[in-house]
Amino acid sequence: MGGTVCKAEGKGERRRVGREDSLTSADRIRRLTIKQFGYNVMSLSRRGLKEIPDELLELVELEKLNLSLNSLKVLPPQLTLLSNLVVLNLWGNQLSNLPAEIGQLRRLRVLFAYRNRLTEVPEELGDCTQLEVLSLANNQLSSLPDSLSNLTRLRKLNLSHNLITHIPGCIYNMKALVFLQLAFNHLENLAENIKSLVELKILIVEGNSLHSLPKALCYLTSLELLNLDFNNIKDLPQEMHQLSHLEKLACHPLDKGLHVVHNPLLKPIREVLEGGITALFNYLKAG
Repeated sequence: MGGTVCKAEGKGERRRVGREDSLTSADRIRRLTIKQFGYNVMSLSRRGLKEIPDELLELVELEKLNLSLNSLKVLPPQLTLLSNLVVLNLWGNQLSNLPAEIGQLRRLRVLFAYRNRLTEVPEELGDCTQLEVLSLANNQLSSLPDSLSNLTRLRKLNLSHNLITHIPGCIYNMKALVFLQLAFNHLENLAENIKSLVELKILIVEGNSLHSLPKALCYLTSLELLNLDFNNIKDLPQEMHQLSHLEKLACHPLDKGLHVVHNPLLKPIREVLEGGITALFNYLKAG
């Protein structure tokens, strides 16, 4: 009886090994794909990858791909074979650039490329006109190409912790933006064009070198969170009382409201702020 069982197990093992041998490398890596909320998803995060496996590029059915927290230094142009991608997560690698071919990922809606070593962004990224979320934070960017003006569906843009001295002109054409994060750059002013971003609900410019604020900022009447902390602002525009969706003076960085107290504000503004946002707006309205 025992011999019969062993023989059966042996045959089963040989069949299994036979099937494994017949699988291509692409088939093996495809086993890491899961179905999540109707999408074909693969995570190769924290795998110590120094380059993208060739076999991965055969999985044209992939829609969400996570390559974060690896040691990737370059992306192959053949990445465009994954033409069904809607989400591409590249954060926490060692990328110094993105290939021009990334512009051929026309279905891409979310791109995370923060915490890399990017010094520039390819013009071709502007061809990814379906993008809704783009994070390029914690890189070494000083500008963006004008072609990104085409990203008219973009709703969230994170450029914090870069080397930007003025808001790139392309941003003013991103009329669908509701979230713009520019903290910890080298901004010295906000241009009058900021008033074109009428859908903005969150604007974060803390940790820059702003000395003053344009009146145009006060046209952004949908703002619910405006973080101006840790700049060199000494006064506030009288028209700021129009930002009625800023309901309080906020402290925690992500709290809704107006963040402004961590600035060298002059009297009487500094004293007025002790009475809260209502006192501030009343003061500015009366001015």
